[in-house]
Amino acid sequence: MMKVGGSGAPVEVDETFIGGKAKNMHPDKRKLRITRRGAHDKTIVFGILERGGRVHATTFPNRTSRTVAPILKAHIEDGCEVMTDEMTGYNKLRDTYVLQVVNHAIEYVSGKVHTNGIENFWSLLKRGLNGTYVAVEPFHLDRYLDEQMFRFINRATKKQNVTDAARFDKVLSQVVEKRLTYAEVIGKTEEAAF
Repeated sequence: MMKVGGSGAPVEVDETFIGGKAKNMHPDKRKLRITRRGAHDKTIVFGILERGGRVHATTFPNRTSRTVAPILKAHIEDGCEVMTDEMTGYNKLRDTYVLQVVNHAIEYVSGKVHTNGIENFWSLLKRGLNGTYVAVEPFHLDRYLDEQMFRFINRATKKQNVTDAARFDKVLSQVVEKRLTYAEVIGKTEEAAF
């Protein structure tokens, strides 16, 4: 995969939390799944968006700089301008990137420094998860992220006029001779199914 930011376009980095709302759960499920308040029992999703270009999103275990830095270095060109919020996990990145930070407690945009593009991606992702798919298991979340990244990258914009038929043709061209077994769908390997 090519790294983003090589074209000189700024890169936005942000994280979000995916998981059910406690008020919508049956009391028995709530006791099993919700152990603390806040985002503790949710899946963390990390996103990188090149303005006017590609997006990359993946799940990760925590928001520490030890976890975040390798993901950024694998996907963003060194020396690139990176826009983030004030999360402390990004602080050690100042040596590698031109780090621009917007403090969301004060403002959401400071000149050209903002994370509104990746926030837009999170909005589309969550709308799809809540409205279309409804119940998403955490071990399948990466597949839903892949679909939403594909949709976002191949959407119709002012620069490119992508039709639904063209997007469908592209999907079909990428699944030829690929097999997805039921065991993979339910989270078991083929060896475990026998």
